[in-house]
Amino acid sequence: MATGFDPSGRLPDFFTSTSTSSFTQFLSQAAPELLPGRRPLPPGLSADIAPHGTTIVAIATTDGVVMAGDRRATMGNLIASRDIKKVHPADAYSLIGIAGTAGIGIELIRLFQVELEHYEKIEGAMLSLDGKANRLAAMVRGNLGAAMQGLAVVPLFAGFDLAPAEGVGPGRIWSFDVAGGIYEETGYEAIGSGSLFAKAALKKRYRAGVSTEDAITLAVEALYDAADDDTATGGPDVIRKIYPVVMTATAAGTHRLSDDEITAVAERVVAGRNENPGG
Repeated sequence: MATGFDPSGRLPDFFTSTSTSSFTQFLSQAAPELLPGRRPLPPGLSADIAPHGTTIVAIATTDGVVMAGDRRATMGNLIASRDIKKVHPADAYSLIGIAGTAGIGIELIRLFQVELEHYEKIEGAMLSLDGKANRLAAMVRGNLGAAMQGLAVVPLFAGFDLAPAEGVGPGRIWSFDVAGGIYEETGYEAIGSGSLFAKAALKKRYRAGVSTEDAITLAVEALYDAADDDTATGGPDVIRKIYPVVMTATAAGTHRLSDDEITAVAERVVAGRNENPGG
């Protein structure tokens, strides 16, 4: 139950105050125990008791951005889930993917979605893309205590900039560290245990000015390469028909590729690797 309620049933003043447009800040006053980073944890490391999600890639295109994530979650040496969804829309023009402790990561995504929606309702306007990235960095920073006990979450944020600076493309990408450090990336980025291999693949294949269609294929190929060398990353599962989640953010808004669309791309990539296993 939220703290600080008057027994008479009257809501505390901060429920009716308009002094903040941040839902996270409001929640820290109304019910701080509901924030992911504010819950008490037992002593010691807790990393092995919760499923972990890996690998996410994002690519800037001429039209915006493409973000894709594999579907595997692991718990130690076990596969905890084969079809987890780690890439989601943050709002109408931005995307968020998570690597790390899956439960906290999904909760962070939901809280971030509410944070952006709450801001729009209070202010009557959408946050800038830079503002969204900075809000997310503050939320990651709030989970630092849990991260130090092994329950770390690292997001990847990307979106279509409605008002880009001169000479800057509409697609922008940010990565973060567990302490809330924020870093804008150029062209492409990957996070998670398979990120080393995914970025190595993109380094060879990415070219500035890539189209959205080509970037989708690049993203799936990068995840294939990550799965080839990282046991925590799941590759295309043609038997179960489980393929990466791929989303785009363009002037038309965010869009998740349908099952038929991503199946066609994944099967084309797999067919190419049958002919040339090394890529």
